[in-house]
Amino acid sequence: MDSIIAFFEWLFGTRPGVITLMVGGVLLCALIAWLLERRTRARYYNHEKQEGDWDLFDEE
Repeated sequence: MDSIIAFFEWLFGTRPGVITLMVGGVLLCALIAWLLERRTRARYYNHEKQEGDWDLFDEE
């Protein structure tokens, strides 16, 4: 039990622990976004572009 308390004290009480927590959160969010993007592209793989569609990288 003491090792768990020491880990949380390190994680939330020291600068390297907080940086580790923040980097871990960013990586977790990036992983979730990547997985959701893959699922969306798999679901709408045959979507043909129509007149009302727009693209973020469109050069018009």
